[in-house]
Amino acid sequence: MLRAGIVGLPNVGKSTLFNALTRTRKAEAANYPFCTIEPNVGVVIVPDARLETLAKISRTTRIVPTTIEFVDIAGLVKGASQGEGLGNRFLQHIREVDAIVEVVRCFESRDVVHVAGELDPVGDIETVKTELILADLETVGRSKEKAEKTARGGDPQARALLEVAGKLERHLDSGKRALTLALDPEEKEIARRLFLLTSRPMIFAANVGEDELARAGELPRVAAVRRYAETHAGTEAVVVSAEIEAQLAELSDAEAADYLAHLGVTESGVDRLIRAVYHLLGLRTFFTASEKEARAWTFHEGDRAPEAAGVIHSDFEHGFIKAETVSFGDLVGAGSMAGARERGVLRQEGKEYVVADGDVILFKFNV
Repeated sequence: MLRAGIVGLPNVGKSTLFNALTRTRKAEAANYPFCTIEPNVGVVIVPDARLETLAKISRTTRIVPTTIEFVDIAGLVKGASQGEGLGNRFLQHIREVDAIVEVVRCFESRDVVHVAGELDPVGDIETVKTELILADLETVGRSKEKAEKTARGGDPQARALLEVAGKLERHLDSGKRALTLALDPEEKEIARRLFLLTSRPMIFAANVGEDELARAGELPRVAAVRRYAETHAGTEAVVVSAEIEAQLAELSDAEAADYLAHLGVTESGVDRLIRAVYHLLGLRTFFTASEKEARAWTFHEGDRAPEAAGVIHSDFEHGFIKAETVSFGDLVGAGSMAGARERGVLRQEGKEYVVADGDVILFKFNV
């Protein structure tokens, strides 16, 4: 299962958000730096309204959603790349995740101290970026030293590594994340083996106060984070209020919906964040539906039908024959699988078919 790591400076709401995401109290949330030391890990349901519709069409009451994993990582401070705060432990925990959710504090509070003494969301983002870049420069430097010795003997792989490392070093030195460096496929594979911190896809979670959520789009701090995310990181910023989400986690679905409506908000920020991270990781969803259950399955964007079948069971992939496939929209329009067949929208797809998000599939296989 792919993992998304929640990072940021201390006291920005990481652990509160993690608890809301996972509907637990696994992560200690307190008003002092490093209340999280060892990372907390939680499996999170990916919200998908399509499952309810599929269940009705299939006349089943059993719904099985798909999931991803979130990791709450200790707060980073200036100098972490040199061992300040939890230093190397913090950085190692980031190396173990596949994507980064950076929580950015956009709320004012006299009760929650800010490690830098003043509220500056973009400045906080730059602090985290700088520490990760410095750590990556050290990693690249070590790799270059090792490769230089081997390259003298004419090793072509070492020479290729030296060339890529040089490009990365110059790019990082200019203050840019490794992820934004244009590389060809072979160079990307070489860079991947360096496990650079700034090579992970990332998204920002702009954490606002309880009384600010409904008007978050008007807040200058949120606008600044969104602008930075788009222009400097090629990503997006999702607005959340970790405090509100923590309260919602204690309520039933109906109560939570009523509370959000009272606040003037139509959807939980956590739900938007989970879906955004799911897509950031390159994950998509196909469905199986029968009277037994309506189930969501995770596949990687670009997977072909046999690979998607293997998500259910390896036998399905090895013995794959074909996939009876209908898009979610066509199935809803037809009202049933029988109706989809009558309308001619239920397709027979072979091994080369690239699965699309929302496909409802019945795999045929031979063991």
